[in-house]
Amino acid sequence: MAGEHRPGEPAVGERPVGDGPVGGPAVSEGAVGAGGDELVVVPLRHWGRWVGGAVILAVLGALGWALADAKIDYAAVPGFFTHDIMLRGLVNTVLLALAAQAGAIVLGVLIALLRRSANPVARWFAAGYVWLFRGLPVLLQILLWFNLALVFENISVFGLFEEKTNVLVTAFVAALLGLGLNESAYMAEIVRAGLNSVDHGQVEAAKAIGMTPATTLRRVVLPQAMRVIIPPTGNNFINMLKGTSMASVIGFLELIHAANNIASRNLQIMETLLAAAAWYMVVVSVASVGQHFLERHYGKGVAR
Repeated sequence: MAGEHRPGEPAVGERPVGDGPVGGPAVSEGAVGAGGDELVVVPLRHWGRWVGGAVILAVLGALGWALADAKIDYAAVPGFFTHDIMLRGLVNTVLLALAAQAGAIVLGVLIALLRRSANPVARWFAAGYVWLFRGLPVLLQILLWFNLALVFENISVFGLFEEKTNVLVTAFVAALLGLGLNESAYMAEIVRAGLNSVDHGQVEAAKAIGMTPATTLRRVVLPQAMRVIIPPTGNNFINMLKGTSMASVIGFLELIHAANNIASRNLQIMETLLAAAAWYMVVVSVASVGQHFLERHYGKGVAR
Protein backbone atom coordinates (compact mmCIF):
# COMPACT_ATOMS: atom_id res chain seq x y z
CA MET A 1 0.00 0.00 0.00
CA ALA A 2 1.26 3.47 -0.86
CA GLY A 3 2.71 5.37 2.07
CA GLU A 4 3.07 2.20 4.17
CA HIS A 5 6.29 2.05 6.20
CA ARG A 6 7.92 -1.35 6.17
CA PRO A 7 9.89 -2.48 9.20
CA GLY A 8 13.70 -2.13 8.77
CA GLU A 9 13.42 0.54 6.03
CA PRO A 10 14.19 4.24 6.67
CA ALA A 11 11.23 6.56 6.88
CA VAL A 12 10.59 9.15 4.15
CA GLY A 13 13.25 11.90 4.37
CA GLU A 14 15.46 9.90 6.75
CA ARG A 15 19.06 9.07 5.71
CA PRO A 16 20.07 5.42 6.10
CA VAL A 17 22.32 4.81 9.08
CA GLY A 18 26.01 4.73 8.22
CA ASP A 19 25.70 6.72 4.95
CA GLY A 20 27.42 10.09 4.79
CA PRO A 21 27.23 12.84 2.18
CA VAL A 22 28.89 12.14 -1.12
CA GLY A 23 32.56 13.05 -0.86
CA GLY A 24 32.08 14.18 2.76
CA PRO A 25 33.09 12.74 6.13
CA ALA A 26 31.91 9.31 7.23
CA VAL A 27 29.03 8.91 9.69
CA SER A 28 29.34 6.73 12.78
CA GLU A 29 26.83 3.90 12.63
CA GLY A 30 26.55 3.49 16.39
CA ALA A 31 25.67 7.15 16.93
CA VAL A 32 21.98 6.68 16.08
CA GLY A 33 19.92 5.34 18.94
CA ALA A 34 16.35 4.13 19.20
CA GLY A 35 15.29 7.53 20.44
CA GLY A 36 16.31 9.25 17.16
CA ASP A 37 19.62 10.78 18.34
CA GLU A 38 21.46 13.09 15.92
CA LEU A 39 24.15 11.62 13.67
CA VAL A 40 27.74 12.19 14.77
CA VAL A 41 30.15 13.33 12.02
CA VAL A 42 33.59 11.73 12.16
CA PRO A 43 36.21 14.06 10.55
CA LEU A 44 38.71 12.64 8.09
CA ARG A 45 42.25 12.22 9.36
CA HIS A 46 44.90 13.59 6.99
CA TRP A 47 47.83 11.63 8.37
CA GLY A 48 49.87 12.15 5.20
CA ARG A 49 49.92 15.92 5.72
CA TRP A 50 51.20 15.57 9.28
CA VAL A 51 53.87 13.07 8.28
CA GLY A 52 54.98 15.18 5.29
CA GLY A 53 55.14 18.34 7.42
CA ALA A 54 57.12 16.55 10.12
CA VAL A 55 59.63 15.26 7.56
CA ILE A 56 60.11 18.73 6.05
CA LEU A 57 60.61 20.31 9.49
CA ALA A 58 63.09 17.58 10.43
CA VAL A 59 65.12 18.16 7.24
CA LEU A 60 65.11 21.94 7.78
CA GLY A 61 66.13 21.50 11.39
CA ALA A 62 69.00 19.19 10.44
CA LEU A 63 70.15 21.63 7.76
CA GLY A 64 70.00 24.55 10.19
CA TRP A 65 71.93 22.58 12.80
CA ALA A 66 74.60 21.67 10.25
CA LEU A 67 74.99 25.28 9.10
CA ALA A 68 75.14 26.53 12.68
CA ASP A 69 77.87 23.99 13.46
CA ALA A 70 79.82 24.71 10.25
CA LYS A 71 83.19 26.43 10.34
CA ILE A 72 81.88 29.72 8.99
CA ASP A 73 82.49 33.10 10.58
CA TYR A 74 78.96 34.48 10.17
CA ALA A 75 79.91 37.66 12.03
CA ALA A 76 82.27 38.60 9.17
CA VAL A 77 79.60 38.27 6.45
CA PRO A 78 77.97 41.72 7.03
CA GLY A 79 81.37 43.38 6.63
CA PHE A 80 81.90 41.71 3.26
CA PHE A 81 78.31 42.53 2.32
CA THR A 82 79.11 46.26 2.44
CA HIS A 83 82.74 46.01 1.28
CA ASP A 84 83.62 48.65 -1.32
CA ILE A 85 84.76 46.02 -3.86
CA MET A 86 81.55 44.05 -3.32
CA LEU A 87 79.45 47.19 -3.84
CA ARG A 88 81.29 47.98 -7.08
CA GLY A 89 80.67 44.42 -8.23
CA LEU A 90 76.99 44.84 -7.38
CA VAL A 91 76.71 48.04 -9.43
CA ASN A 92 78.50 46.44 -12.39
CA THR A 93 76.26 43.37 -12.17
CA VAL A 94 73.06 45.43 -12.26
CA LEU A 95 74.31 47.74 -15.03
CA LEU A 96 75.44 44.82 -17.19
CA ALA A 97 72.16 42.98 -16.70
CA LEU A 98 70.04 46.05 -17.47
CA ALA A 99 72.06 46.98 -20.57
CA ALA A 100 72.10 43.41 -21.92
CA GLN A 101 68.37 42.92 -21.30
CA ALA A 102 67.44 46.27 -22.85
CA GLY A 103 69.46 45.52 -25.96
CA ALA A 104 68.02 42.00 -26.10
CA ILE A 105 64.45 43.34 -25.96
CA VAL A 106 65.07 45.79 -28.82
CA LEU A 107 66.77 43.17 -30.99
CA GLY A 108 64.22 40.54 -30.01
CA VAL A 109 61.30 42.69 -31.15
CA LEU A 110 63.07 43.42 -34.44
CA ILE A 111 63.89 39.76 -35.09
CA ALA A 112 60.34 38.71 -34.16
CA LEU A 113 58.91 41.18 -36.68
CA LEU A 114 61.30 39.85 -39.32
CA ARG A 115 60.11 36.31 -38.57
CA ARG A 116 56.57 37.49 -39.39
CA SER A 117 57.62 39.43 -42.49
CA ALA A 118 56.27 38.69 -45.96
CA ASN A 119 59.86 38.92 -47.26
CA PRO A 120 61.31 35.39 -47.39
CA VAL A 121 64.90 36.70 -47.09
CA ALA A 122 64.01 38.52 -43.87
CA ARG A 123 62.29 35.41 -42.51
CA TRP A 124 65.27 33.19 -43.27
CA PHE A 125 67.70 35.73 -41.78
CA ALA A 126 65.66 35.94 -38.57
CA ALA A 127 65.40 32.16 -38.33
CA GLY A 128 69.17 31.81 -38.81
CA TYR A 129 69.83 34.49 -36.19
CA VAL A 130 67.74 32.65 -33.61
CA TRP A 131 69.32 29.31 -34.55
CA LEU A 132 72.88 30.67 -34.18
CA PHE A 133 72.73 32.73 -31.00
CA ARG A 134 70.36 30.38 -29.19
CA GLY A 135 72.46 27.37 -30.09
CA LEU A 136 75.84 28.56 -28.79
CA PRO A 137 76.54 28.53 -25.03
CA VAL A 138 76.63 31.97 -23.44
CA LEU A 139 80.10 31.47 -21.98
CA LEU A 140 81.45 30.50 -25.40
CA GLN A 141 79.95 33.63 -26.95
CA ILE A 142 81.53 35.82 -24.25
CA LEU A 143 84.93 34.24 -24.85
CA LEU A 144 84.62 34.63 -28.63
CA TRP A 145 83.87 38.34 -28.33
CA PHE A 146 86.62 38.88 -25.75
CA ASN A 147 89.22 37.26 -28.03
CA LEU A 148 88.01 38.96 -31.20
CA ALA A 149 91.32 40.86 -31.43
CA LEU A 150 93.06 37.59 -32.30
CA VAL A 151 91.11 37.53 -35.57
CA PHE A 152 90.58 41.22 -36.33
CA GLU A 153 93.35 43.52 -35.17
CA ASN A 154 91.41 46.67 -36.04
CA ILE A 155 87.73 47.54 -36.42
CA SER A 156 86.91 49.94 -39.24
CA VAL A 157 83.55 51.41 -40.22
CA PHE A 158 83.56 52.29 -43.94
CA GLY A 159 86.92 54.00 -43.52
CA LEU A 160 85.35 56.72 -41.41
CA PHE A 161 86.33 55.22 -38.10
CA GLU A 162 89.09 52.81 -37.15
CA GLU A 163 90.28 51.60 -33.76
CA LYS A 164 92.13 48.63 -32.33
CA THR A 165 89.81 45.79 -31.45
CA ASN A 166 91.24 45.22 -27.98
CA VAL A 167 90.52 48.86 -27.18
CA LEU A 168 86.89 48.73 -28.31
CA VAL A 169 86.00 45.26 -27.10
CA THR A 170 86.64 45.58 -23.38
CA ALA A 171 85.55 43.02 -20.80
CA PHE A 172 82.27 44.89 -20.31
CA VAL A 173 81.58 45.09 -24.06
CA ALA A 174 82.40 41.40 -24.56
CA ALA A 175 80.07 40.40 -21.72
CA LEU A 176 77.38 42.76 -23.02
CA LEU A 177 77.56 41.29 -26.52
CA GLY A 178 77.65 37.70 -25.34
CA LEU A 179 74.76 38.03 -22.91
CA GLY A 180 72.68 40.43 -25.00
CA LEU A 181 72.86 38.59 -28.30
CA ASN A 182 72.10 35.25 -26.68
CA GLU A 183 69.13 36.72 -24.82
CA SER A 184 67.86 38.50 -27.95
CA ALA A 185 67.35 35.14 -29.64
CA TYR A 186 65.14 33.98 -26.78
CA MET A 187 63.34 37.32 -26.67
CA ALA A 188 62.56 37.02 -30.39
CA GLU A 189 60.70 33.78 -29.77
CA ILE A 190 58.92 35.21 -26.70
CA VAL A 191 57.78 38.30 -28.62
CA ARG A 192 56.72 36.20 -31.60
CA ALA A 193 54.60 34.00 -29.34
CA GLY A 194 53.04 37.08 -27.78
CA LEU A 195 52.21 38.61 -31.16
CA ASN A 196 50.71 35.33 -32.36
CA SER A 197 48.48 35.21 -29.28
CA VAL A 198 46.53 38.29 -30.44
CA ASP A 199 43.47 37.42 -32.49
CA HIS A 200 43.91 38.27 -36.16
CA GLY A 201 40.49 39.91 -36.17
CA GLN A 202 41.96 42.70 -34.05
CA VAL A 203 44.41 43.51 -36.84
CA GLU A 204 41.68 43.36 -39.48
CA ALA A 205 39.52 45.73 -37.44
CA ALA A 206 42.41 48.18 -37.12
CA LYS A 207 42.96 48.10 -40.89
CA ALA A 208 39.26 48.68 -41.44
CA ILE A 209 39.36 51.99 -39.57
CA GLY A 210 42.45 53.15 -41.46
CA MET A 211 45.28 52.41 -39.01
CA THR A 212 48.76 52.01 -40.46
CA PRO A 213 50.68 48.79 -39.70
CA ALA A 214 52.98 50.65 -37.28
CA THR A 215 50.03 52.21 -35.45
CA THR A 216 48.23 48.86 -35.35
CA LEU A 217 51.29 47.24 -33.80
CA ARG A 218 51.74 50.01 -31.23
CA ARG A 219 48.12 50.66 -30.29
CA VAL A 220 46.39 47.29 -30.81
CA VAL A 221 48.74 44.30 -30.99
CA LEU A 222 51.52 45.04 -28.49
CA PRO A 223 49.27 46.12 -25.57
CA GLN A 224 47.42 42.80 -25.83
CA ALA A 225 50.56 40.76 -26.40
CA MET A 226 52.34 42.22 -23.36
CA ARG A 227 50.43 40.05 -20.89
CA VAL A 228 51.93 37.04 -22.67
CA ILE A 229 55.38 38.59 -23.10
CA ILE A 230 55.96 40.00 -19.59
CA PRO A 231 56.09 36.75 -17.50
CA PRO A 232 58.82 34.96 -19.51
CA THR A 233 60.69 38.24 -19.99
CA GLY A 234 60.76 38.75 -16.23
CA ASN A 235 62.07 35.24 -15.74
CA ASN A 236 64.75 35.80 -18.37
CA PHE A 237 65.85 39.04 -16.70
CA ILE A 238 66.27 37.20 -13.40
CA ASN A 239 68.39 34.64 -15.25
CA MET A 240 70.31 37.54 -16.79
CA LEU A 241 71.14 38.92 -13.33
CA LYS A 242 72.61 35.57 -12.36
CA GLY A 243 74.14 34.97 -15.78
CA THR A 244 76.39 38.02 -15.40
CA SER A 245 78.52 35.82 -13.14
CA MET A 246 79.95 34.20 -16.30
CA ALA A 247 81.67 37.51 -17.08
CA SER A 248 84.05 36.78 -14.19
CA VAL A 249 86.03 34.43 -16.47
CA ILE A 250 87.21 37.40 -18.56
CA GLY A 251 88.07 39.54 -15.53
CA PHE A 252 84.96 41.70 -15.40
CA LEU A 253 84.31 42.90 -11.85
CA GLU A 254 80.86 41.58 -10.96
CA LEU A 255 79.69 39.99 -7.71
CA ILE A 256 81.48 36.65 -8.10
CA HIS A 257 84.72 38.28 -9.24
CA ALA A 258 84.46 40.78 -6.38
CA ALA A 259 83.99 37.96 -3.86
CA ASN A 260 87.04 36.15 -5.26
CA ASN A 261 89.12 39.34 -5.03
CA ILE A 262 88.19 39.83 -1.38
CA ALA A 263 88.73 36.16 -0.52
CA SER A 264 92.19 36.18 -2.12
CA ARG A 265 93.26 38.72 0.51
CA ASN A 266 91.80 37.22 3.67
CA LEU A 267 91.14 33.57 2.61
CA GLN A 268 87.58 33.74 4.01
CA ILE A 269 86.10 32.14 0.92
CA MET A 270 82.77 30.91 2.27
CA GLU A 271 82.07 34.19 4.05
CA THR A 272 82.60 36.30 0.94
CA LEU A 273 80.57 33.89 -1.20
CA LEU A 274 77.71 34.10 1.30
CA ALA A 275 77.82 37.89 1.06
CA ALA A 276 77.65 37.66 -2.75
CA ALA A 277 74.78 35.16 -2.46
CA ALA A 278 72.89 37.58 -0.21
CA TRP A 279 73.24 40.35 -2.78
CA TYR A 280 71.98 38.06 -5.54
CA MET A 281 68.90 37.26 -3.47
CA VAL A 282 68.30 40.98 -2.89
CA VAL A 283 68.45 41.98 -6.57
CA VAL A 284 66.43 38.94 -7.66
CA SER A 285 63.75 39.78 -5.07
CA VAL A 286 63.55 43.37 -6.31
CA ALA A 287 63.25 42.15 -9.91
CA SER A 288 60.51 39.71 -8.89
CA VAL A 289 58.51 42.51 -7.27
CA GLY A 290 58.85 44.62 -10.42
CA GLN A 291 57.70 41.70 -12.56
CA HIS A 292 54.65 41.25 -10.33
CA PHE A 293 53.52 44.85 -10.77
CA LEU A 294 54.13 44.75 -14.54
CA GLU A 295 52.04 41.60 -14.86
CA ARG A 296 49.26 43.16 -12.82
CA HIS A 297 49.34 46.34 -14.93
CA TYR A 298 49.12 44.58 -18.28
CA GLY A 299 46.68 42.00 -16.95
CA LYS A 300 43.96 44.55 -16.22
CA GLY A 301 40.58 43.52 -17.59
CA VAL A 302 41.61 39.90 -18.04
CA ALA A 303 39.65 37.31 -16.08
CA ARG A 304 41.91 35.25 -13.82
